[in-house]
Amino acid sequence: MDLASQVLAAFAPEGVLSRATEHFVPRTGQTEMALAVASAIEGGYPLVVEASTGVGKTFSYLVPALLSGERVLLSTATKALQDQLFGRDLPTLVKALGVPVSTALLKGRGSYLCLHRMEMARHDAGFPGRTSLSALAKVEKWARGTATGDLAELPGLDERSPVIPWVTSTRENCLGSPCPRFRACHVNQARREALAADVVVINHHLFFADLAVRESGMAELLPTVRIAIFDEAHQLNETGVQFLGRNLSTGQLLDFSRDMLATGMQLARGLADWQVLASATEHAARDLRLSVGKAFPGSKLRWNDAVPEGLSAEAWSTALAALGGALQVACEALDSVTEIAPDFVRLHERALELAARAEAFSAPPEAGAVRWLDVGTQLRLVESPLDIAKAIEPRVFADDKAAAKSWIFTSATLGDDERLSWFTEPCGLTQASVLRVGSPFDYARQAAIYVPRNFPKPGDPAHTAAVASSAASWARRLRGRTMVLTTTLRALRAIGEALQASFDSAGDIEVLVQGAMPKRELIERFRQGGDGGGRACVLVASASFWEGIDVPGEALQLVVIDKLPFPPPNDPMVEARSRALESGGKSAFNDYFLPEAAVALKQGAGRLIRRETDQGVLVVCDNRLAVMGYGKRLLRALPAMQRLASEDELNDRLDLLTRSGTTASQPI
Repeated sequence: MDLASQVLAAFAPEGVLSRATEHFVPRTGQTEMALAVASAIEGGYPLVVEASTGVGKTFSYLVPALLSGERVLLSTATKALQDQLFGRDLPTLVKALGVPVSTALLKGRGSYLCLHRMEMARHDAGFPGRTSLSALAKVEKWARGTATGDLAELPGLDERSPVIPWVTSTRENCLGSPCPRFRACHVNQARREALAADVVVINHHLFFADLAVRESGMAELLPTVRIAIFDEAHQLNETGVQFLGRNLSTGQLLDFSRDMLATGMQLARGLADWQVLASATEHAARDLRLSVGKAFPGSKLRWNDAVPEGLSAEAWSTALAALGGALQVACEALDSVTEIAPDFVRLHERALELAARAEAFSAPPEAGAVRWLDVGTQLRLVESPLDIAKAIEPRVFADDKAAAKSWIFTSATLGDDERLSWFTEPCGLTQASVLRVGSPFDYARQAAIYVPRNFPKPGDPAHTAAVASSAASWARRLRGRTMVLTTTLRALRAIGEALQASFDSAGDIEVLVQGAMPKRELIERFRQGGDGGGRACVLVASASFWEGIDVPGEALQLVVIDKLPFPPPNDPMVEARSRALESGGKSAFNDYFLPEAAVALKQGAGRLIRRETDQGVLVVCDNRLAVMGYGKRLLRALPAMQRLASEDELNDRLDLLTRSGTTASQPI
């Protein structure tokens, strides 16, 4: 039986999937995608699939991949989906299909306990206070019994805990094979298991980290794999450009000086003046930060030749030269003690790497790259390619037919045109086969969209206050169950504070604001509050909350978006991409800004309807969607929801939701 026939049999109404999974329902779109993936696997060609919410794309790519009998690499954007694939979906399907397949999970080294650094931490004079010592004791106790060293398995460890950098390694501070705990290393164990497995689950960061520096273990793995599947593929380009360029940060410099001081004092006290050496590097890093002057935190400064825009060329070059000098002195001191311990060998290599980066940023950017200065609590010098096309295209499209790759790229949002150009062009996949699979949800019955007409314009200072006031009124009518998505962190703070002031005195609705607690805890609290487990909730969020958030049922029935999510026009990367399009005869607005906004808007709207029984309303507080000509293009990118024409119609719909709940028998 060929692969397509096996796939059809698996997805049939009485097939193995219906018997193995309690909630399986045959869906035309899911089977269509699965057959397309099977065809790409057998034909040895790349495939791009936009599979809308509700299609069930995970099973669509896993079933043909597992039935193929070949080695498979699965890459996702988030650790959460990695854990779901490895811990739930793969075991379920392997058992259901009866295939003899071994699986492995491989994360970045920062996800695993480093035994050597954990042992060093307790003796480091720079280790943070009592709370962190308590967390360290918990890690040490867990370390004695863990088989994987994956910190995600340690109960009660906050993902933002300050102890994590002290008990994990980075590419910069890992000692490699000379490490005294190399044989017991959890990172190396995970890599060995990945090399031996039939199906390996990784993430996009790991994939591109290896393309950039070939140290994540993928260098040995990727050549042995013909089938690679990239889920959440809409994040590929932005993830890739982070790794395929170069960067230097004051955080890296301060980490280096701290590690040099701690290691020197522990292992080579008296052989060099470690405090002076560390202090010199720290001062050079701080002087580099001071050379930026009063640049607004959170801003990005463009680069003019060898100097960031608006800075004194003399002050900047002097600060970079001083940094290079401090690193050179550190190199010489570390070189003299490398025979004492492998820690000093790695520190010497780090000093050389940092010095080389400082020197590179003293020269003009490479052709075809964009460079900028990221101003925040630390200073980041960044140089990136405009896209990942040159990295991906030669790996996917082989001249040798025998080496043909079946790479599958899928997401719920990949563009707003038939060829999915927003995704395929920057990823070098314009020659790939493309499939778009619509959602099985009945959006016209389940959802409605409202665009307020009499609302301050997006650029009006009164706009944010109007969003907060209206959202408070709508959320009160709906008794919570509301998510407000903002396009900027400034709006996030302003709207969050306004809603808290509005609801805190009454105490009937809890306002949850991104950043107040870990993301996972925030979402769980929102789910529990909204479905009767606690107080009604309103969640105000930005950035990563526009995607990957799954809150089905009554917990979320109103999504409010403050503005159309156009890219910030003064961002250096946005400017560079716009110039590249214009120089090629294209329109930056039509070919970049609009597709970016369409994809982001689609992602935000996708938070609303997650199941066949969900019902809700999307409100976009930006009347450009209704009055500008390009608004029609953006609306076409959204599911075909019912249009609400007035505030009265919106209020009626919210009242109906409050009365009826979310049942399939009570359409709105």
